[in-house]
Amino acid sequence: MTSAIVVHNHFDRAWPWSGDHFHDLWKAQGPVLFERMAHGDDRTLGAVLAESQGAAPETIQRLACLGVQAERACLESLPTLREATFQGRGSLSEEDRDYLRGKGVALYNQTSEGFWGQSVAECALALTLCGLRRIPQLHHEIISSKAPWDYSPPAGVGTPGGRGGQYCDDPSFTHGTLAGKRVRVAGAGNIGSRYAHFATALGAEVAMYDPFATEQAFHRSGARREHYLERLVEDAEIFAPTIPLSDATRGVITAAHIDALPKGCLLVLITRAGVCDTEAVRRRVLADELSLAADVWDVEPLPLDDPFLNRHNVVHTPHIAGRTADSNRAWSQGLVDQFKPVQ
Repeated sequence: MTSAIVVHNHFDRAWPWSGDHFHDLWKAQGPVLFERMAHGDDRTLGAVLAESQGAAPETIQRLACLGVQAERACLESLPTLREATFQGRGSLSEEDRDYLRGKGVALYNQTSEGFWGQSVAECALALTLCGLRRIPQLHHEIISSKAPWDYSPPAGVGTPGGRGGQYCDDPSFTHGTLAGKRVRVAGAGNIGSRYAHFATALGAEVAMYDPFATEQAFHRSGARREHYLERLVEDAEIFAPTIPLSDATRGVITAAHIDALPKGCLLVLITRAGVCDTEAVRRRVLADELSLAADVWDVEPLPLDDPFLNRHNVVHTPHIAGRTADSNRAWSQGLVDQFKPVQ
């Protein structure tokens, strides 16, 4: 079987590990024509195949076109093509897709978010633990000062619930272990159900809300199903909305929901900030009523003078939760798995 992969630099910019992993997976099955196009190369798929040494378009049966424009003339020059995927800028018009389907070509697409669900959920867990224990703040402080190493309470006088004996958490907010905490998750999809499972495994008491999820999502995560968002937020010690952002979900976590969170609650933002009323989030976090652990923001990038930055009750990363090398490889694996087994 003749297989071909053409990947453009535009695609590599967004998915820098995926093209090569796709190649590795297909190489394990047999010979593969692999072409990588440089930045600024505006050739079409047909031109690349025509100019590639050893390429024989008339023999290609499997094709992965990653970020490359495929013209109709090229599609017509692939008489033995049986399976293909066109991703990124190389996505086909519906007319061209119908043309290929009419020739009996199976077309595969990567529509699932499952490929980065694990990476995002693990980052959410890490941010949660950092928010509970103030890990980033302490790391930053000990770079320039020995003060964090002084565990003594002020004036040497012990105070119940105060600083002392290596205790450095902030008791004004949810702190300490994840075990035993009331974790409340809105959204039981690939990310939310994984995060709920992690929290359950570490001993948290987890409830999850999602009116569209099946019972299996709750059973797998070990979370109790909550049927009303209003009840989900009212006793949360940790609240994680993991809902994808769309026109229908923008602001679905309203100001009323944010205001109903108990004082001191840790808010974990890991999918899109816009699912929340971001003005309410800012108001309560800046008033020291909530702590925040976030990878996503209402403004990206955050201005360097944004009051969210360098606060005692905020831990933050710059929207990096999903794009690990592992999620890149999972993206490729999910597409390769759709192609028929090589005989």
